[in-house]
Amino acid sequence: MNLKGKKIVITGASSGIGRALAVEAVQRGAIVSVGSRNQDALAKLSKQCGDSNLYFAELDVADRNSCEEFIKLSAKKLGGIDVLINNAGISMRANFAQLDLSVIEHVMQVNFFGAVYCTHAAMPFLLQSKGSVAGVSSVAGFNGLPGRTGYSASKFALQGFLESLRTENLYTGLHVMIACPGFTESNIRNTALNAEGRTQNESPRDETKMMSAEEVAVRILNGVEKRKKRLIMTTQGKLSFWLSKFAPGILRKLTYNHMKSEPDAPF
Repeated sequence: MNLKGKKIVITGASSGIGRALAVEAVQRGAIVSVGSRNQDALAKLSKQCGDSNLYFAELDVADRNSCEEFIKLSAKKLGGIDVLINNAGISMRANFAQLDLSVIEHVMQVNFFGAVYCTHAAMPFLLQSKGSVAGVSSVAGFNGLPGRTGYSASKFALQGFLESLRTENLYTGLHVMIACPGFTESNIRNTALNAEGRTQNESPRDETKMMSAEEVAVRILNGVEKRKKRLIMTTQGKLSFWLSKFAPGILRKLTYNHMKSEPDAPF
């Protein structure tokens, strides 16, 4: 698939990977519709990309009606949908025994159900175009991270959903891709929820030593063009994937020690 002239819908595009995806897609000649709760950020993005190439609308992925209206509006503006990229997401950082369960409920609503709502609404258009649906997941989707129980659960669920969707559409022409970046320089750790459901407002990691959102965006769109099934973007991620299958005990110990080394680790 060449993305020139394709109609692409991206959720969670006000910052980070979503914003970089929108910019890269427009540069490749696509017509893009983006959604987020942050309308000011989307308006600036639209001006940067050219108002005729990028449309934006309000979207709260935790709300089913909002997702359905956003997809309906995007399809109308674009004249259909060729690619849906479920990027919107939120993280959390807390010890499970000490957190308020509303934290996990909210993370699941955004990361999992948001993708389900948008994909379901977009299916008629995607099936008609024999297009692509992609989900931005994480290494946490096949390797449970301590202190990130809600986040890992949501990414496991997202990957299971997309794997099932792929098999269900084995003969319809629909392409389904799971993208798993490594730790990426973005706003997701600053906005991660703590045990009480408040944003932690600072990252426990050195953001300058991570993959850039722009690099991740290029790889995801290349994967869509090549109709890849799964993208694991780092050596550490690939090692984790294979260890999860063949040496899960070793992986658990390595993961525990690695995450424990974070400043103020919650476990």
